[in-house]
Amino acid sequence: MSWAGGVLYVLAVGLLIGGGPRASGTVHGIGALLAASLLVGVLRSRPVLALSMTLLGSTAVVVGPPSSAHVDLSASYQGQFLPYVAVDLVLGFIVATRAPRASTVAAVTSLVVQVLLVGGFAHGDSVIVNLVIALLAMAAACTVGLLSRERREHAVQLRAQEVAEAVVAERLRIARELHDMVAHSIGIITIQAGMGSRVIQTQPEEAREALRAIEATSRETLSGLRRTLVALRQADPDAAASGGAPLTPSPGLADVERLATATTDAGVRVDVRRHGEERPLPADIDLSAYRIVQEAVTNVVRHAGTGRCRVSIEYGDEELFVEIIDDGRGATEDGPTHGFGIVGMRERVALLHGRLSAGPRPEGGFRVAARLPLPEPVGVPAGAR
Repeated sequence: MSWAGGVLYVLAVGLLIGGGPRASGTVHGIGALLAASLLVGVLRSRPVLALSMTLLGSTAVVVGPPSSAHVDLSASYQGQFLPYVAVDLVLGFIVATRAPRASTVAAVTSLVVQVLLVGGFAHGDSVIVNLVIALLAMAAACTVGLLSRERREHAVQLRAQEVAEAVVAERLRIARELHDMVAHSIGIITIQAGMGSRVIQTQPEEAREALRAIEATSRETLSGLRRTLVALRQADPDAAASGGAPLTPSPGLADVERLATATTDAGVRVDVRRHGEERPLPADIDLSAYRIVQEAVTNVVRHAGTGRCRVSIEYGDEELFVEIIDDGRGATEDGPTHGFGIVGMRERVALLHGRLSAGPRPEGGFRVAARLPLPEPVGVPAGAR
């Protein structure tokens, strides 16, 4: 209905110019300002057209001659340029919402018209005063428009930056999940395949056990990959509505014994020790603790050169403590040779505001220790804990 507002504005300006006796310039200026409010619909859809209509209407009200001899001329010129305040408001909106080129053309056009009209229709000493007021009003409108546009552009940049950071964080999370899941399984498969190939002629039963372990580990890895891929597609409504097999739950510390069994089949015996009162943990802490144990045990299988390691899990009141110790070669750093295992551990612990230490032991071997803060139990006073 913006066209209806434009028609009403034209009619209102016509009434102000010739619809009755000419009142003072202030009265006509206020009337022109109120009439400009009819152009709100035009301003939203076509701001340049709104500026043109406001400029023409305000100029028509300013140059319209007094039609009544009973009105004092000096009074009739008081506030005669007040209609241009509406022009300045529309100009500020254009500066705030349109491209710099269009804003510059609109500002220059408005400036030229106002300077010519003030110079031609102001009287006596009021010429300079009216020019200064017109310039200040236009400068204020343009300044407010520029500040509004900069603020909006800054908000858009912040949102874009937040989206980019969220995408990077999600990519890192997926990379950690895939690395921790696949690296362990591939390490087990490699060892079992090597052992099976060596004993397939002399010990066929041992070779069959190795093949069974490879099959079980491969199935578990495929299940984990499918779970990850399906989780990535949950944002797709069509994918969610298409049905399919339900997701299996993410692994946690309850699955450490199963991990130890698979690792033992690969030739490294894992001694799991639990301390404290076992209780359900938040999903992110439970998954991260399991992945830390999995990655550390994988490094033992692939790099330590030993046949045993120890995993300690301690449930404290305020934190979860996980420690993995071996008596192998004790690699010194997690560099390119060893992939991104320890880097991924540090990222997981940092996201949970915990602490991680990983390095060789003085007595030989390697030690990984993580402390993950736990949330306060609901309904248990701090003094009771």
